Amino acid sequence: MGFKAYVINQEDGKVVSGFATLEDAQLDAGEVTIAVTSSSINYKDALAATGAGRIIRRFPCVGGIDLAGRVLESTDSRFLTGDEVIATSYDIGVAHHGGYAERARVPADWVVKRPSGLSLAEAMALGTAGFTAALAVVRMEHNGLKPGNGPVIVSGATGGVGSIAIAILAGLGYKVTALTGKEAESDYLKSLGATEVVLRQSLDLAKIKPLGKETWAGAVDNLGGDVLSWMASTMQIGGTLSSIGLAASMNFNTTVAPFILRGVSLLGIDSVNCPMAQRQVVWERLATDMKPRHLAVMTRHIAFADLPAAFDDYIAGRVKGRVVVDIAA
Repeated sequence: MGFKAYVINQEDGKVVSGFATLEDAQLDAGEVTIAVTSSSINYKDALAATGAGRIIRRFPCVGGIDLAGRVLESTDSRFLTGDEVIATSYDIGVAHHGGYAERARVPADWVVKRPSGLSLAEAMALGTAGFTAALAVVRMEHNGLKPGNGPVIVSGATGGVGSIAIAILAGLGYKVTALTGKEAESDYLKSLGATEVVLRQSLDLAKIKPLGKETWAGAVDNLGGDVLSWMASTMQIGGTLSSIGLAASMNFNTTVAPFILRGVSLLGIDSVNCPMAQRQVVWERLATDMKPRHLAVMTRHIAFADLPAAFDDYIAGRVKGRVVVDIAA
């Protein structure tokens, strides 16, 4: 019996995407076959589906780097029929058929059992964005960050990672500053727990000092470029800076001064290759002390059929929070 899937392909050197009917025999190799109930949209998904970024590593490929659902079949003893599971990252949605389909088959080593504190829909409201934000906080904590150390700033604050990072940090007791270019979203950011909203356009990024005013005990950056450079220059002594994204630029122009003279730590956050043992710990915390109290506020749901129309808003930067794709009707 066939199933519906959103397939990304290439024709005459151009990326083309659309719905198709696939058969089980067309699924990729893996020990766990899943009836997908939910997926989500990340900026990476939009780049892949529209061809705006060189994300897909093999064609054709079912899009969607996140998926959640129930096990249909498993040849791995860790997973039984009916288990509710989550799978994100690795090659999913870029070189292995992903979550934009009613069925998926993935290696068992890529699968996490749903923690008891999350529903499948909530797991996808978090998705790769939430996992990445939580991984950043876990690593920053390991590096010594505590609420008593001082304020934490989050850039790209209205995006999926930024919104969830604010909510997680605020829930853990941190004083959080949201850095955004969208003044109209100030109330939204404060509803997530931000105590202060700073407009990106208020910063003089053309004149970044090697060492600026000591301000931040921690920082989560989704942008790269000049914002990351400014953050580095304004970290407190012993501060921790997490680099998560490159929405503005891949470049990072700074000096070694913050790292040598203030002992600042720069942490690169890679959610794709995160070891499974740490991945399980992060998901457990997302179901407990790191679960955003206002997850519903930052999340909207769309039908599977409406997926193609959603990507352009991501490319144009018009999206705030998270979008869950309801795969199962």
